[in-house]
Amino acid sequence: MDRPTWEVADVFRRYGETYRNKYGASMSQAQRRVMTAIEVCRTAALGGHLERCDQCGHERNCFNSCRDRHCPKCQSLARAQWVEDRQAELLEVGYFHVVFTVPQEIAAIAYQNKELVLGILFRVTAETLRTIAADPKHLGAEIGFFAVLHTWGSNLQFHPHLHCVVPGGGLSPDGQRWVSCRPNFFLHVRVLSRLFKRLFLEALKTAFDAGKLQFLHSLEPLREAIVFARQLAKMKACDWVVYAKQPFAGPQQVLDYVGRYTHRVAISNNRLLDIEGDQVQFKWKDYRNGGQVKTMTLSAVEFIRRFLMHVVPNGFHRIRYYGFLGNRHRSHKLAECRRLLGMHAAEHPAEPPKPETEYRERYQGLTGRSLRQCPHCQQGQMVKIAVLPRAVVTSSRGINSS
Repeated sequence: MDRPTWEVADVFRRYGETYRNKYGASMSQAQRRVMTAIEVCRTAALGGHLERCDQCGHERNCFNSCRDRHCPKCQSLARAQWVEDRQAELLEVGYFHVVFTVPQEIAAIAYQNKELVLGILFRVTAETLRTIAADPKHLGAEIGFFAVLHTWGSNLQFHPHLHCVVPGGGLSPDGQRWVSCRPNFFLHVRVLSRLFKRLFLEALKTAFDAGKLQFLHSLEPLREAIVFARQLAKMKACDWVVYAKQPFAGPQQVLDYVGRYTHRVAISNNRLLDIEGDQVQFKWKDYRNGGQVKTMTLSAVEFIRRFLMHVVPNGFHRIRYYGFLGNRHRSHKLAECRRLLGMHAAEHPAEPPKPETEYRERYQGLTGRSLRQCPHCQQGQMVKIAVLPRAVVTSSRGINSS
């Protein structure tokens, strides 16, 4: 794949100071770290090494990555490692992709209370799926699944939703049978939607009563109990969107497809079209008009603001596992699933890479693509010949990344 002409880092480096001057007082510590990490990623500020081709003598500087999970350039290795780790967990059944989202009014509250409300989104989604699946009228089984949080729409506005990937069936209550769902059908989305809405609004009301929600700026009126109750009633009256995408063609397609979701950031570099005159142009899909690909132009400051809206709190897990895929009982439960499905026992997973394993070796081992091949002659291998120390950073912001 050709290297993108423009990168998110270019926007941050050109207009970051302007943004800080305007919004610095309202930026969270996490946003500050992410912004600085992206600015210095793969620059002399982080140090690196000098490489030379063992055939043609071509030399290049290779600067270190920031490894921040919000950086568009630093997700390839993490994504490849995740896919490899999940490979051994695939079952020989159909898989379904179910998406849970919330109304825009809830999204506004979630933005000002990310850790709490996004945590509610995970918890309620899991309870909804597990409750309906356990009901004998629907499936009558213990299911397992993982959920991936995305907080953005294609236009970079705040739009929190969960992508859930679920095997098509589960363990019977006594653990002695595998209960399969109907072909090409998992659970009724209307039933899921109603329970999801009820549980979410109950959890939000509980958080309000406990004084755990903050309301700033345009949301300040919601501090009043009567106004908040009125907003909940409005949300109860509207439809909440839960939808099931087309079932996957097979277990392998699950990883090929979902691997693109797990470590995605708000916008990838290849969507940027131009940066000029304090303006940023990028491609986006207008899903309200049949998914048409359009061009959006924002001021650079507004582009940065929208990007930073999607920085999650430090330590917040964007991928979570439930049911028989839950971390505590995963190995035992998966072994039972394989036995009941007549599958071969899973091979022992490969040992995790040693800390000293070089990034390029790990990347090639996981993806099959070499980062050592000489870009000039395409024949030789790039060999490290010198260490490049970190450059002295004079900015008071430092270069720490999350």
